[in-house]
Amino acid sequence: MIKLQDKLFKPYLSEAEILSAVQKMADEIARDYKDEVPIFVGVLNGSFMFVADFLKAYQHPCEVSFVKLSSYQGLTSTGIVETLLDVSEDIKGRSVIILEDIIDTGRTLQQLVHLFSNTNVKEFKIASLFYKSEIYNGEYAIDYVGLDIPNRFIVGYGLDYNELGRNLREVYQLNQTNMINLVLFGKPGAGKGTQAGFLKEKYNLKHISTGDVFRYNMKNDTELGKLAKSYIDRGDLVPDEVTIKMLQDEVEKNADAAGFIFDGFPRTAAQAEALDNFLESKDMQVDATIALEADDDILVARLLERGKESGRSDDQDETKIRNRFEEYNQKTAPLKEYYSNQDKFYTVNGIGDIKDITGRLAKVIDSL
Repeated sequence: MIKLQDKLFKPYLSEAEILSAVQKMADEIARDYKDEVPIFVGVLNGSFMFVADFLKAYQHPCEVSFVKLSSYQGLTSTGIVETLLDVSEDIKGRSVIILEDIIDTGRTLQQLVHLFSNTNVKEFKIASLFYKSEIYNGEYAIDYVGLDIPNRFIVGYGLDYNELGRNLREVYQLNQTNMINLVLFGKPGAGKGTQAGFLKEKYNLKHISTGDVFRYNMKNDTELGKLAKSYIDRGDLVPDEVTIKMLQDEVEKNADAAGFIFDGFPRTAAQAEALDNFLESKDMQVDATIALEADDDILVARLLERGKESGRSDDQDETKIRNRFEEYNQKTAPLKEYYSNQDKFYTVNGIGDIKDITGRLAKVIDSL
């Protein structure tokens, strides 16, 4: 995905798909006008890339001119179309074909028709590279269409968001999917950290590991770090509200993320409820909890091998490893029930090629 100011946009149309649509339009118009010299009128600012590629694809005599109209501010149409640049050429008795980058509601088109209504042109037709037929409410026929697209805000290939993105060779659409917030479970050695790394890149998510957050706050001597350390030094458990406040700070520091992966929290049903309450206060929610499942014997072998390289004592003793598994089972069981009651608990096979496991996780996430 790309970010333009405060918005995220995801890939929608490749350069090859766009150029194929442009060539199709050029071929269709050539069949109708190759025996005369039509005037192509591009609508600025958005159509400049389309017009340039269209003229390269249209291998017959023609002339070109431009008009400049404006009706958009940010993501929405103002409803007022302003003519900023008029056609100055003598077009009386000529065939005129408007080259629009995009037609949606038809407001700009109405202004274009009005602009040419008293010019005594021989013929007046409209061609649009992108056409949102589901919201077009104009009374004029669209004679040539490159691609009929859904009603999504798009940028690139001449189209902009607050004047940004026009120079992109591909087209991107506004990432309008709801924020994805995940809780990731997995026994030691199940590859939870590895998969979290892939998922955060794929979906523009922020991976929040409770352990990392605690270490950061205590190392940097933040107020929350000092508070957490005071409980730890006394041998007490850090209260859930302190942990939640740390998570809240991480969420607020990453406002541009498309969602979050919570790792290491919640560990109890009470913590899960506290997380729900916190997210609800931010108009967010946990969308799914995913458990990476794997056979204990396979994980034991994997951890023992890892222990040889890392030197971690808890990865070098099979009894300790299996005790960690049992502790995981005991803690996860109530969480499984909690999220299952919300239809948010999923399991994924955590054994196999790393890319295959990522694919299984992506299948769950894409279904949300």
